Amino acid sequence: MNLPLTAEHIRLAAKGKGSDANLRSVLSSLDRYGADVGLDRLHRLIHYLAQLMHESGSFKWDQEIWGPTAAQQRYDTRTDLGNTPERDGDGYRYRGRGPIQLTGKDNYRQFRDWCSKQGYSCPDFVADPDAVNTDPWEGLVPIWYWTSRDLNKWADQNDIETITRKINGGKNGLADRLDYYGRLALVVCGYGVSEAEVRRFQADHGLEADGDVGPKTRSALHKRLVELGGTASESVRSSPVVEETVVERQVEVAVDRPVVTEKVEKEVRQKTNWLSTAFATVFGTGGLLSYLAGMDRDALIMVASIGVVVIAAVLFGGEWIVRRVKSIRKELEA
Repeated sequence: MNLPLTAEHIRLAAKGKGSDANLRSVLSSLDRYGADVGLDRLHRLIHYLAQLMHESGSFKWDQEIWGPTAAQQRYDTRTDLGNTPERDGDGYRYRGRGPIQLTGKDNYRQFRDWCSKQGYSCPDFVADPDAVNTDPWEGLVPIWYWTSRDLNKWADQNDIETITRKINGGKNGLADRLDYYGRLALVVCGYGVSEAEVRRFQADHGLEADGDVGPKTRSALHKRLVELGGTASESVRSSPVVEETVVERQVEVAVDRPVVTEKVEKEVRQKTNWLSTAFATVFGTGGLLSYLAGMDRDALIMVASIGVVVIAAVLFGGEWIVRRVKSIRKELEA
């Protein structure tokens, strides 16, 4: 296919000098295989390339820089990545390669199997992991990664945060990814990356010209990219425009929240009644036995008084607990 953007667009949006060879690998694989996986749509390509530009430092790196650091040393026994539990060099052997770094023996195996399934005659990357950094495989690594996580779906919705989570497992580098998206989208739409150029785009599209590529500006960029690509459909839409705040998302969940049920309240009341009955029986029986044993009147009255006080204290305490349980339950249910 003929890509709807060029290497020059990417160089203009880059934040530093990258490797022409690395960039060429990515673009040649896109040109050859992109249409097979839906990466022939301009708005998807911008999301795709913005993520790669963050991951590779504007295509400066195509292989993990090995220290080894303490974290890298632990990769040697990462069985969750398919590496062996022994310290036999798997961490280094299957270190990160490609624009989105392929890491761990299992990922090398999955990439190999995906290429075979697509009908691409590929080397055995498990036996020869260095082959990942040869063409066209280096440019195919991120295509496999992108499609295996169904990221076109989120690119269609202009949801950079979800794309980042699915690539990174969290939001590491989100601000830089957002920035790359804005820069590349502006360039492809015919603008520059300076604040003045951002203001110009905003003014041209009826936005407040504040020079900041925020949610509304990204939404307008997405809409323009869809128009330029001629791919408008129900599945391609802008994500909701929201104001950016410190609190990013509030989600109500029905787990990990302590709840005091009516059952607890009933149980407290039953145990209180049981205790008061037990004390009344003990003191009543004790008083009767003391009377039959000939205890003097004043001592008998004292024993009876103590019994009444204890029973009253149990009843009062139990009722207070029941009321407190009710109060807590109401607060939690509110």
